[in-house]
Amino acid sequence: MAKNNVAVLTLPLTATGTINAHRFVTPAGAQAGADANALGAARNAAVSGEVLPVDFLGTAIVEAGAAISAGATVKSDSSGRAITWVTSGARLGVALEAAAGAGAFIEVALIPNAA
Repeated sequence: MAKNNVAVLTLPLTATGTINAHRFVTPAGAQAGADANALGAARNAAVSGEVLPVDFLGTAIVEAGAAISAGATVKSDSSGRAITWVTSGARLGVALEAAAGAGAFIEVALIPNAA
């Protein structure tokens, strides 16, 4: 797991469901689904009603859902993990390091976006 990230802005967000640590999170406080727009990445896990820190600007540690090359643009898979963006879905960041496969934790430069 990458050990460091540089969060320029981390926001408190109330979870509206179960959120796993290091997954993309929607502006509504839910773990992001496939191709979803995201506010940022969760720093830790939370259940509905809990407030969690979400890295919004800068870099974040995100769990990969598949192999990712360094420099690839990433989006969310159905579980809120980073996968390589190919042709559709919200572009959420750029992988700053490679992931060998699902379950790897990588540093991602977050791309602010709006739905």
